[in-house]
Amino acid sequence: MRHRRATQKFGRNSGQRKALYKGLSNSVLEHEKIKTTLAKAKAMRPKIEKLITLAKVDNQHNRRLAFKKLQRKAIVTRLFDTIGPRYKDRPGGYLRIIKLGHRPGDGAEMAQLEMV
Repeated sequence: MRHRRATQKFGRNSGQRKALYKGLSNSVLEHEKIKTTLAKAKAMRPKIEKLITLAKVDNQHNRRLAFKKLQRKAIVTRLFDTIGPRYKDRPGGYLRIIKLGHRPGDGAEMAQLEMV
């Protein structure tokens, strides 16, 4: 049973999982659209939406919190200068997940994670 298990592990240890989240977050914020597995897209959506909510208020503290998660200055600048102001009046729901079917190699269910 999976009662009260909050996160998926994706067959990785905590350091690898953290690196996976950081890489996927950077890709979504840079390209505004990525293609990944459905499970990873569902795990990433709340993490990226929290970063976008943080970027709606541009101050030093929020920039440092975002840099702590993303570790790329160019992405943090883009997040606070273009993405944050774009969603200033939107109360949430910045990303959408579109199912794409199954991957031919291993049958994993694929999805597209994109900004609204």
